[in-house]
Amino acid sequence: MFIIFLLIGISVAVAAGFLGAFLWAVRSGQYDDDYTPAVRMLFENEVGGTTRPATEKTSGKLT
Repeated sequence: MFIIFLLIGISVAVAAGFLGAFLWAVRSGQYDDDYTPAVRMLFENEVGGTTRPATEKTSGKLT
Protein backbone atom coordinates (compact mmCIF):
# COMPACT_ATOMS: atom_id res chain seq x y z
CA MET A 1 0.00 0.00 0.00
CA PHE A 2 2.93 2.30 0.69
CA ILE A 3 4.15 2.01 -2.91
CA ILE A 4 0.81 3.27 -4.25
CA PHE A 5 1.01 6.41 -2.13
CA LEU A 6 4.63 6.88 -3.15
CA LEU A 7 3.79 6.59 -6.86
CA ILE A 8 0.83 8.97 -6.49
CA GLY A 9 3.06 11.49 -4.74
CA ILE A 10 5.72 11.22 -7.44
CA SER A 11 3.16 11.57 -10.23
CA VAL A 12 1.65 14.66 -8.59
CA ALA A 13 5.13 16.16 -8.25
CA VAL A 14 5.92 15.46 -11.93
CA ALA A 15 2.56 16.92 -13.02
CA ALA A 16 3.20 20.04 -10.93
CA GLY A 17 6.63 20.33 -12.55
CA PHE A 18 5.13 20.18 -16.03
CA LEU A 19 2.47 22.71 -15.07
CA GLY A 20 5.14 25.04 -13.71
CA ALA A 21 7.23 24.67 -16.87
CA PHE A 22 4.19 25.40 -19.03
CA LEU A 23 3.26 28.49 -17.04
CA TRP A 24 6.85 29.72 -17.19
CA ALA A 25 6.91 29.23 -20.98
CA VAL A 26 3.66 31.13 -21.44
CA ARG A 27 4.76 34.03 -19.25
CA SER A 28 8.19 34.31 -20.85
CA GLY A 29 6.75 34.54 -24.37
CA GLN A 30 7.68 31.13 -25.73
CA TYR A 31 4.31 30.86 -27.47
CA ASP A 32 4.40 34.30 -29.11
CA ASP A 33 4.01 34.05 -32.87
CA ASP A 34 6.78 36.06 -34.52
CA TYR A 35 6.56 34.39 -37.93
CA THR A 36 2.95 34.92 -39.01
CA PRO A 37 2.85 38.75 -38.85
CA ALA A 38 5.88 38.93 -41.14
CA VAL A 39 4.31 36.81 -43.88
CA ARG A 40 0.67 37.84 -43.44
CA MET A 41 0.95 40.39 -46.25
CA LEU A 42 2.05 37.63 -48.63
CA PHE A 43 -1.20 35.69 -48.29
CA GLU A 44 -3.63 36.22 -51.15
CA ASN A 45 -6.86 36.25 -49.14
CA GLU A 46 -7.38 38.14 -45.94
CA VAL A 47 -8.76 36.34 -42.94
CA GLY A 48 -12.50 36.94 -42.86
CA GLY A 49 -12.38 38.77 -46.18
CA THR A 50 -15.26 38.91 -48.62
CA THR A 51 -13.34 37.72 -51.66
CA ARG A 52 -14.91 35.05 -53.85
CA PRO A 53 -13.14 31.97 -55.14
CA ALA A 54 -11.97 32.15 -58.76
CA THR A 55 -14.24 29.26 -59.81
CA GLU A 56 -17.45 31.03 -58.81
CA LYS A 57 -19.25 32.89 -61.60
CA THR A 58 -19.93 36.53 -60.84
CA SER A 59 -22.45 37.23 -63.60
CA GLY A 60 -26.14 37.00 -62.80
CA LYS A 61 -26.90 34.60 -65.66
CA LEU A 62 -27.85 31.02 -64.97
CA THR A 63 -26.43 28.38 -67.29
